[in-house]
Amino acid sequence: ICCDPELLFDKYNGSSAKRQACVELIQSAIEGEHKILVFSQFTSMLEIIRASLDELNYEYFYMEGSTKVAERNDYVKRFNAGEGQLFLISLKAGGTGLNLTGADTGIHFDPWWNPAVEDQATDRAHRIGQKKKVYVVKLIASDTVEEKVLALQRRKQAVIAATVSTSDAAIVEKLTADD
Repeated sequence: ICCDPELLFDKYNGSSAKRQACVELIQSAIEGEHKILVFSQFTSMLEIIRASLDELNYEYFYMEGSTKVAERNDYVKRFNAGEGQLFLISLKAGGTGLNLTGADTGIHFDPWWNPAVEDQATDRAHRIGQKKKVYVVKLIASDTVEEKVLALQRRKQAVIAATVSTSDAAIVEKLTADD
């Protein structure tokens, strides 16, 4: 419900403040000639965003878990080569194996309880070959469960930071699930 009432109510015909804010952010970024990655954990939310972008006649690339490898590679190559300004990606599809250095803006439409998953998605733009600063925005609905998820992320990051330092990287690599 934090993302868009349309996710819960089939016949919902109203607006969504969060979707509207996302579209306005995209419009502003495109006007500023930025290249944008939009992540959501919900493919159904990405479909709703797609419909809003279609109404505005925006072109975009779209990737979810079921996107075939050949298509993924083609989309990534074309995006990094300069084609298009917008790439919609499900959080899990964007988690590993993509190099999207063509982007300089990332938008996380909804929070995921595990901050490492979001970081992995954001890291798609932070790769060798990236020549620009990358700006990342998280859209969080105030006074909702999303703020609680953000607080959970911060607690998890604090526990990890208190437990493991960057100098402990070799130790961390050797840890098992039982450890």
